[in-house]
Amino acid sequence: MRIAVERAGFEAQANELFHIVKLFFEEVELLDEPAVEAELRVRAEVRDLEDGQRLESHVRLTVQETGEVYESRHDRAMDLKEGGRKRTVKRGVEFGLLQVLREYTGMEQAWGILTGVRPTKLMHNMMMKRDLESCKQVLRDEYLVTEPKVELLAGIAERQLRVIPDLFHLDREVSVYIGIPFCPTKCAYCTFPAYDIRGNGAVDGFLEGLHYEIREMGRWMRETGVSITTIYWGGGTPTSITAEQMEALFVTLHESFPAMDRVRELTVEAGRPDTITEDKIRVMQRWNVDRISINPQSFTQATLDTIGRHHTVTETLEKFKLAREMGMNNINMDLIIGLPNEGMKELQLTLDRTAELMPESLTVHTLSFKRASRMTKNKDDYEVAEREEIMEMIRTAADWTEKMGYVPYYMYRQKNILGNQENVGYSLEGYESLYNILMMEERQTIIGLGCGAVSKINYPKVEQEDGYEQRIERFPNPKDPALYNQSYKEYIDKKIRLLNEAYLAPAEA
Repeated sequence: MRIAVERAGFEAQANELFHIVKLFFEEVELLDEPAVEAELRVRAEVRDLEDGQRLESHVRLTVQETGEVYESRHDRAMDLKEGGRKRTVKRGVEFGLLQVLREYTGMEQAWGILTGVRPTKLMHNMMMKRDLESCKQVLRDEYLVTEPKVELLAGIAERQLRVIPDLFHLDREVSVYIGIPFCPTKCAYCTFPAYDIRGNGAVDGFLEGLHYEIREMGRWMRETGVSITTIYWGGGTPTSITAEQMEALFVTLHESFPAMDRVRELTVEAGRPDTITEDKIRVMQRWNVDRISINPQSFTQATLDTIGRHHTVTETLEKFKLAREMGMNNINMDLIIGLPNEGMKELQLTLDRTAELMPESLTVHTLSFKRASRMTKNKDDYEVAEREEIMEMIRTAADWTEKMGYVPYYMYRQKNILGNQENVGYSLEGYESLYNILMMEERQTIIGLGCGAVSKINYPKVEQEDGYEQRIERFPNPKDPALYNQSYKEYIDKKIRLLNEAYLAPAEA
């Protein structure tokens, strides 16, 4: 879809309009010159009235071939707080644009004008200043979110506060993410740090650096009195390394980190079934790992072969049963809706197999074409379901989870996600992942250790329009193991300087 855009009276960038238009068209170009298919005029004007300033926005779409016109006029009160003018104009223009495109295409956008990754964070911010019903009405009226998504958001936000009652008061603690950047093979949809571990000469050097990073960050935590809420091993696939290497890391963790007995949750993603062994499960049990992930993604073997998983369906079933027999009583599984060549039949098979196993939690992802993935770079080689079928598959999965006793407890969205949908974490009662909630809601600092791990450092709270916000400083470690091995000491020093700025400066003020 090629659209010529004319803007007047506001400073919104073209990409802000693009995010809304992209919800309706798979391929879209916004141009300054006359376009082949449509012309879009967007006007925003602020007027002074007796009861204050109001924004008037007018969005008009003209289809060149037919001359059809679709338009929306909308007005709302201006927010006069710092940054409020820009925010009001942005929302007003997006509101009108969504209405126009919805009428033109006949397509409903369940999330309205919300295009961000963390809608539950918005919900929590509003809940800090409003009652729940008022928050839900804002989502309906201001953001055009449909009723099912409003109820999903409200239910998740309420449950998170039951699971972590002090969710808004953990900003002086931290959680720790440990990134192990190796896998047996790399999946076609993956953009995480995941390097083939077979014959990889960087493994020993990486582990040496990770041990050093754990010791240095442990020293910082002890010196500053900062405690740990949760620890999460991710990657890559942490169980790609040997049982002996895992054991050595756990020893260093317990020697270095303060008050390990008070950590609320310790998770290890044993995501690839082909990396799980009895020895590794024994190591995790010995060090009191609370929760592991065994991720099938799909129970159709042809799909696993297509996406490069290189493990079998039988292997997934066997390793899950092995973990159960050895006493692992909190297992998560990841499923992906919309994988190549999969439709309702394949999804139903996956759900039936999952019902046989009954993991304590599962995350139902909708496939996202991530920019750097092999699947995105070779998109024509992978046939995926159409939008309507994707939506039906998501409804089927949601109905199935409810029937099986799972309840949604966290969610997030991604760019280029099929059908403009979402990823939802479900669990049985009492088996919610605390780390997933804390990481997604950004209520405390996450210290990232290892390859590709991103630290998110939260600075002291500042009151904002809807609740409280924090300055969050992202600080990524190098993704490439060879680069990490060369520079981890330099990155540790920079990270400690940022942490000192966030944690020590307020105490000195």
